Amino acid sequence: MIVDPRLRPTRAGASFLVTIGLVVLWDVAVTATFFARPGWFSDGEFPFALFGSAIALFIGVSINAAYGRWWEARTLWGQVVNSSRSLGRQAVTTIGDQGAARAVVQAQIAYVHALRTSLRGQDLPHEASVHLPDAPDPDDPRVADTPTAILARCGDILARSRARDDVSELARVQLESTLVALTDAQGGLERIKNTPLPVQYRVLPSLFARLFCLVLPFAVVHDLMWATPVGSALISFMFLITVKVGTDLADPFTDGVHDVPMTTLCRTIEIDLLRLIREEAPPRLTPTDSVLW
Repeated sequence: MIVDPRLRPTRAGASFLVTIGLVVLWDVAVTATFFARPGWFSDGEFPFALFGSAIALFIGVSINAAYGRWWEARTLWGQVVNSSRSLGRQAVTTIGDQGAARAVVQAQIAYVHALRTSLRGQDLPHEASVHLPDAPDPDDPRVADTPTAILARCGDILARSRARDDVSELARVQLESTLVALTDAQGGLERIKNTPLPVQYRVLPSLFARLFCLVLPFAVVHDLMWATPVGSALISFMFLITVKVGTDLADPFTDGVHDVPMTTLCRTIEIDLLRLIREEAPPRLTPTDSVLW
């Protein structure tokens, strides 16, 4: 996630520099043809403004849908952060066996890191192995998925603690409700990951924007004359970069600069939980080149 409040046009435009270059070349070719063969161009009226407004409205709907997915993912990760803190606090204060309480806390740290890499399609991270050396093997066919298996491990610890009377039934129920909240948040995150933005939202805005960029110089060349490549390219840039915004936000788990900063969130949880059990915590993550990962 980019945290720099300043706009960096080079960063914004670098990803589709080739597309912009092709648009400029097309605008130059249309302008040169207009002056070389003026009879080829009709000065008849065509509702380009209405056409552009309709495309802009369609792109706006697509961006709103993409941002809604990104914001929901960030909200669900906020729920994971809060529930993780609650689970750690409840475990430390209500489980009589401190060994069991520490086991729950360390399993929760492993859980959030496993959830992060699961959403990104990566292997189990080093942090999970450190806090849970016998973490469930994701290649084991008996394991549905590693994050769920780790939550089940926490449930088993609570069940054994209850059997030994190390935790009251009321406290166990409260801890289980926190595990349920984590499961709900995980389900929401996996729903976003496994349900991509409909193809109409992903393909049509880009297609219509590019078609508009193709016909735009024909609409403005009579008024801008030799300045057509500049004016047309600027308008095309605005349309294309707006489409790119929606594309960047559509999948918040791509491990890119526009991703939900899951690594930073997991480190925050890890620090908070380790401090609960009086263990040394790693340093907080800071932005790298104005990006939180």
